[in-house]
Amino acid sequence: MKVLKIATAGSVDDGKSTLIGRVLYDTKSLTDDKLEAIEEKSRQRGFDYLDFSLATDGLVAEREQGITIDVAHIYFSTPSKSFIIADTPGHIEYTRNMVTGASTAQVSIVLIDARNGVIEQTYRHFFINNLLRIKDVVIAINKMDLVDFSEEKYNVIKGEIEYLASKSEYKDQNLTFIPMSALQGDNVVHKSEKMPWYKGETLMHHLENLDTDDISDISQARFPVQTVIRPKTSAYHDFRGYAGKIYGGDLVVGDEVAVLPSQTKSKIKSINFFDKEYTSAKRGSSVTITLEDNVNVSRGDMLVKVNEVPTIAKQIDATICWMDSAPLEVSQKYYIRHGVNDAQAKITRLASIIKTDFSGIEENPSELALNQIGDIQLKLSKPLLFDSYKDNKSNGSFILINPKTNNTVGVGFIK
Repeated sequence: MKVLKIATAGSVDDGKSTLIGRVLYDTKSLTDDKLEAIEEKSRQRGFDYLDFSLATDGLVAEREQGITIDVAHIYFSTPSKSFIIADTPGHIEYTRNMVTGASTAQVSIVLIDARNGVIEQTYRHFFINNLLRIKDVVIAINKMDLVDFSEEKYNVIKGEIEYLASKSEYKDQNLTFIPMSALQGDNVVHKSEKMPWYKGETLMHHLENLDTDDISDISQARFPVQTVIRPKTSAYHDFRGYAGKIYGGDLVVGDEVAVLPSQTKSKIKSINFFDKEYTSAKRGSSVTITLEDNVNVSRGDMLVKVNEVPTIAKQIDATICWMDSAPLEVSQKYYIRHGVNDAQAKITRLASIIKTDFSGIEENPSELALNQIGDIQLKLSKPLLFDSYKDNKSNGSFILINPKTNNTVGVGFIK
């Protein structure tokens, strides 16, 4: 069964957790004890409706304040597809949480309160979707019941988002607009009769019918070697395999490959998964590959097709989201973790702070603070094998680690 990874985004009280709870309820994905707990808690609070946000807000502080603070991952399935939803917080101070929550998403749902329309946080969330190059974005115009299911209000918000999209550098984005009421269930799983002017799909119908192959990271094949397998048995005395996960494209037995960074060439002899052998492996597959030639391959090396070699360099230009309370400053030293490779890294330039409302940049700032996004230049202690993030998300992203605290301080996207 295919899996669709979804990220949610929206300002405080736009209804993200309520929407997810409604989806779980209407798809009958809530357990009986969970449903009973929601019913009981809703009665205790004096609500004349079920508070579906209780289905996802797991922290005590979240339940007490009625807000989302941490990223929650929700798993459920329908007969046709499995789903993983990252419920990310809406507060401006949790921008880093949204970036991490959406970093692996194939689809994003941006909620907008129909009463408030497009606000500052909407700009920020839309910017992050563009930064992460999420191809399919659903604009869920929520709480339509509080604006009398107004088509005019829906069209105003739709026009503002389309204007934002026109200012973006990312033009491959598919936008889908759905007016809904998560609390009442209109256009979430079931079609609403209260908005006859809306001729589109419900949210779940749209998600179930998305072709995950069309929105996946399809690019050139990258196979970073995680470990070398040498069995200590007589039956496999001469076996030498290279285990890892394929990113980007597919690999086939007989493909001529280059081992990087040595540039040694060979051909794929076999592709193995546990005790089975295959003639090909698709992107996302974790497999063991053997080569026809006895070449030197170690952990951290990368197998690529000979005509699809990535960039090999000791200097990187990147966009970074800063995630540490201590600001980024030029000349600071960190560890960079890129796939299975680590290296020492020094910030040689902080070029700009990018304003997430699409209003421009602040050039040559002195520092980059928590939750800010900026352009930097890094100098590395050894060459890395990388692509630009727009060409290959997996091989074009990295994290920075503070060597003193071992904290992850930034997530970067290579230009």
